[in-house]
Amino acid sequence: MQDFIGTRSALIGRAALFFVFLVSPAGQTPAIPSDAWGVRRLFRSEAGAVLLWVVASVVLGAVVVPWLYQGGRQFSAMVAADGEEGVIGWLGAACGRAQFGRFYNRSLLLCALLLVPALLRRIGYLRREREAAGVVLPIRPSWPLAQRWLLWAVGAVLAGGLVWLLGIVMEWMGAFSGTGTSLQLKQLLAKAVLPAAVVSILEEAMFRGLLLGLWLRVARPISACVGSSLVFAAMHFLSPPPGYVIADPTSVMAGFELLGATLLHYTDPRFFVADFLTLVGVGLVLAGARVRTGSLWLPMGLHFGWVMAFKMFHLTHVRLPDGPVDSLLVGDSLRSGLLPLAMLGLTAACCHLLLCCSRGPACARDVMENE
Repeated sequence: MQDFIGTRSALIGRAALFFVFLVSPAGQTPAIPSDAWGVRRLFRSEAGAVLLWVVASVVLGAVVVPWLYQGGRQFSAMVAADGEEGVIGWLGAACGRAQFGRFYNRSLLLCALLLVPALLRRIGYLRREREAAGVVLPIRPSWPLAQRWLLWAVGAVLAGGLVWLLGIVMEWMGAFSGTGTSLQLKQLLAKAVLPAAVVSILEEAMFRGLLLGLWLRVARPISACVGSSLVFAAMHFLSPPPGYVIADPTSVMAGFELLGATLLHYTDPRFFVADFLTLVGVGLVLAGARVRTGSLWLPMGLHFGWVMAFKMFHLTHVRLPDGPVDSLLVGDSLRSGLLPLAMLGLTAACCHLLLCCSRGPACARDVMENE
C-alpha cells in the first residue's frame, strides 16, 4: 500500500512540473533556450498560461482518477447497503453505473477547478505587467439585470424547445420510442433541472468565460471561437472507444491507459463526424453567443436548455437499435449524428436573428471585434 501511494505521489510530483510556471513565487517565466523565441512569447502570454493549465489538468486528472474511481465504487456500495434515498441515493446509484471514462471526466473537471487559483495568479501577474507597459484593454459592455435574465430565459427556451422538437422528429422517423413513463417533480428536479443548472454554470464559466475570454485577448474572435470549441469537444470525449475495457481501473497507470485509447478513438471516421463534430458545433454556437453578447447569460441559457431537454427526453424515451434510420444520421442519443448537427445550425440562425433585433449594449459587437 505504501508503494502504491508512493508511486502515485511521484506521478503527481512529475505532473506538477506542467504548471510550476503558473505558481512561481516571482511570477517569472522558467528559463527557455534563446533560440525558442516563439515558445518564450507563448509562455509570456495569457494563452500560454491557459495551455499549461489545460495540459496540467489532463495529466493530473489521469493521476487522480483511480482514486476517484475506487472512492465512487465504495460510496455506491455504502449507499446501497444503507438503503439511502433522495439526492444521496441518486448520487450513489450514479457512481455505481458510471464507467471509468465518466470518472475521468469528473476527475479532469475537479483538477481543472483546483488549478484555477494558480492560473488566475499567473494571469494577474501578466496583467500587471501589461498595465505597467501602458497597454489598456477595452471595457466590456454591461447588460441591465432584467436583460441578462431575459437572455438566459430566451436561450433556455430556444435550445430546449429545438432539442425536444428534434426528439419528436426522431421518434416519428422510428429512431426512438417512448417508454410510457411520466416524470415526477422530484425526479425531474434531481435528474434534469439540477444537472442542467450545475453543468451550464460550471462549463460556461470555464470554457466561454475563462478559456474563450483569454483566447480573445491574443487572437481574432473566429480563431478564438474555433480553438475553444475544439478544446471543449475534446474534453467531452476523453473516453475510449465503445467496448474498450481498462484492464485494471485501480492501477496507477489506468488514467494514462485511458488517454492512449482515447487517441485511437479519434481515428474512427463515424465517431468523428457523428459525435465529435456535433460537440464542436455546440461549442461554436455557445462561443458565438458569448462573443455577440459580451456576456455568459445567453450561453448559460442555451446550455441549460440543451442539457435539460436532453435529460428529459432520454428519461422518457429509448433508442431503437433496429430502427430504419442510419446511425450516421441519428446516433445513440440526441447529441449524436448529422440531424443534431443540423439542429445546431438552426439554433445558431435563430440566435443571430434574435440578437440582430435586440437592443443590448451598443458597443457589445464592436468591443468583441476589437479584441
